[in-house]
Amino acid sequence: MDAEDVDFSDFIASSIHDIKNSLNVQLGSLEMLADRCRQSGDTAIVERLAPMIYEANRMNGNLIQILSLYKLGKSIYPIDFSDQTVREVIEEVLLQSQSIMDAKGIGLSLDCADDCHWYFDRDLVAGVLINALNNAYHYTDDKIRVVAAIVGGFLEIRVEDNGAGYPESFLQANVSAAKGISFVSGSTGLGFYFSSRVAGLHRNGDRRGSVHIENGGAYGGGCFVLRLP
Repeated sequence: MDAEDVDFSDFIASSIHDIKNSLNVQLGSLEMLADRCRQSGDTAIVERLAPMIYEANRMNGNLIQILSLYKLGKSIYPIDFSDQTVREVIEEVLLQSQSIMDAKGIGLSLDCADDCHWYFDRDLVAGVLINALNNAYHYTDDKIRVVAAIVGGFLEIRVEDNGAGYPESFLQANVSAAKGISFVSGSTGLGFYFSSRVAGLHRNGDRRGSVHIENGGAYGGGCFVLRLP
């Protein structure tokens, strides 16, 4: 890669950062408007605003993922592997999603012991969970469940929904099936790629983190599984 390529990637990253800041301003205005409508009892407007807020949150998350990948690629991301209270981290992520889930009538539940602790980068793992919740929001009927526990020497976090589940083609190739670009659905595979990179950064000896998808769980729908050593 020559100097011109490096400068251009820096320019793109800077532009994405500016776009993200502008989007956050618009998102804040939408959420403020939704709160006012909710307080005044105008549920019809709240229901119309909910998908707009969801899409704005999803785009904001995508921009953060791109910037994180850029920093990881440049080896300038401040990775912080530290002892975390797992339930606390997940509850924080769920709180961010609560309003849009409520607007769509989606029930959120969490199954995690209060004393569950693990070493990982809090912000990166939160980003993985936000992406998984966004996917579940899109495909669930009306329930999403997050389960976290220590299984076989790994922290396993599952995001399960009660939708129709993943297509067989996705399951056969697992996460790699979602990495390509689809001009039909508009999917770029960014979320799965980001999640895979984050999981792979978490290592303990010869063991490393991973993500995979399956169908089943408590609701019989799609399940996103993050495993950290």
